Amino acid sequence: MKKQESSITSLIAAFSRAHHSQFDTPKIFDDYLAQDLISKDEFQSIKDNMVQGIEFFNKEIAEKYKGNSRKLLKWITQVQLAPTPLARAAYCERVLQNEIQLGVEQYVILGAGLDTFAYRHPHLECVLEIFEVDIPATQAFKKQKLQEASLSRTNNVHFVAMDFTKQFHSQPLLDQGFQYKKTFFSLLGVSYYLTKEELASLLDHLFALVPAGSSLVLDYADESLFSEKGISNRVDHMIKMAAAGGEPMKSCYRYEEMEKMVAQSDLLIYEHLPPSTIQELYFQHRTDYLSAFETIHYMHIVKRK
Repeated sequence: MKKQESSITSLIAAFSRAHHSQFDTPKIFDDYLAQDLISKDEFQSIKDNMVQGIEFFNKEIAEKYKGNSRKLLKWITQVQLAPTPLARAAYCERVLQNEIQLGVEQYVILGAGLDTFAYRHPHLECVLEIFEVDIPATQAFKKQKLQEASLSRTNNVHFVAMDFTKQFHSQPLLDQGFQYKKTFFSLLGVSYYLTKEELASLLDHLFALVPAGSSLVLDYADESLFSEKGISNRVDHMIKMAAAGGEPMKSCYRYEEMEKMVAQSDLLIYEHLPPSTIQELYFQHRTDYLSAFETIHYMHIVKRK
């Protein structure tokens, strides 16, 4: 990706988290620092672009809330942009906190973008080494944003510049102090853009670096990805937006395929959350537009031996 494209991608993800933190109740995932990484001009620019594109998402809503940018933005954010980033982050960090209690010493965030975990949990500085992996342009952008927000990088945060979606190399991680210790990996918003062979290879490479008990949380699309339209056609919109952005979605999986893939790497599916369970855990009894995204599942995978 080009620098500008990388910055926009990470900004929109942060925008979704920031909007939820500021305006939605109850909170699914409260990333209260996300807004600090977005300037007022950037926030306004994203807001304007989303509102101006409302007819792409839903012509009836465009007509119903015509001229009311606040309601239009709420609808777009809650229906299209925020559900998956919010719920998968909430799930991932819940699993991580439990894994820390079970002895995890390293956390590798694959595709870190503008993730704020380390800065929301400074008390973990002496407990957890955090490795943020992303392409060089995104990492340079984040460092700039951290500086502008006066958020100091703690000693346990290590930036690892790598496009792991093209080819994973262990040396950049090792150069930043990564060790053969119990490790937790997060791979969120990535599996869709990899071929099945690329994802299997990535899992092999990652778990070759760590001992038994290490684990990974990822989200993936099931076999209905390219046929399910979803509420207000939001699944179809997601696929079209990804393709228009130059990152077409490549893969979807039956559960049995995921089970076979992880078994071949001597891994075990410890927990699997289908959309119905995600709805029950994170969206039940809401009175706004937020709901679990169709076709998207979460999975916690553990190295057996």
